[in-house]
Amino acid sequence: MTYNLMRAFADSWGLVAMALFFVGCIAFALRPGSRRLADEAARIPLEDE
Repeated sequence: MTYNLMRAFADSWGLVAMALFFVGCIAFALRPGSRRLADEAARIPLEDE
């Protein structure tokens, strides 16, 4: 009984939660100003101290 209940929950709401998390990650990566931060982070290994 518990397995079937958890499986039904994961099949419905678990998928919705994972999809929302994925969309949120994509939106976070494409937010305004993120390109400059990504470029700065990409140059860190190339900087000579």
